Amino acid sequence: MGEAIFRQQRNGLYAVNIVVPGGIFTPEQLMGLAEAARDIGVWRIKCGIRQTLIAVLEQDKIPALLEKIQGLGMQVAPFGNKIRSVKACPGGAELCPRALGPALELGMELQERYLGQDVPKDFKISTAGCPRGCTEPYCADLGLIAKGGDNFDIVIGGRGSTTKPVHGTSIVSAVSRKKVFAVVDFLLDQYRKLAEPRERLCSTIARLGIEPFIPPEKIYLDQEQQQDEFAAFLME
Repeated sequence: MGEAIFRQQRNGLYAVNIVVPGGIFTPEQLMGLAEAARDIGVWRIKCGIRQTLIAVLEQDKIPALLEKIQGLGMQVAPFGNKIRSVKACPGGAELCPRALGPALELGMELQERYLGQDVPKDFKISTAGCPRGCTEPYCADLGLIAKGGDNFDIVIGGRGSTTKPVHGTSIVSAVSRKKVFAVVDFLLDQYRKLAEPRERLCSTIARLGIEPFIPPEKIYLDQEQQQDEFAAFLME
């Protein structure tokens, strides 16, 4: 538990799951990893489903690989009851004509802030640049979907990679990028308080309902929005 270093089921080799924010590797990191893998004797490197690279090698070669990747500014992905690497939409205004917001940048920020934190059960985050949701935000514990104008819809309680998938539920809409972190902090705090040991978020929601996880408006509304809502209330 803690780091994603685990034994392969069939060939007896070990797998080291290597991660960087947003799955964005520099050419220097890729070249350095390739050279290290060749020199150390890594058997194969494969792409992981959460935008990671997985090096498959013999157990006694792992320490040398860990030293190399640390020097390249990379790290081993967390494993167990941790916040996992963020699955961030690779599209953007420069790359994808459908992109409505900076989902990649937000995903990288979320990973820098939350990766590896302790939670009751493994916790997966996905960001999507448009409603098509190539990163499957509705199948994540926390999904963020670009709404346009630097705003995001927030979905929670999804679960994929299972024979019993769960579709996430939208809890707030059009949250500004700068307010997203306040909502995430609230959600994680509630999850840690209310979940039973090793209980996935979707199971906690099924047991208690969605209401405890809906943040108060003061958390995610900008001051201008709060003033507009108050003025509308007075006009009623």
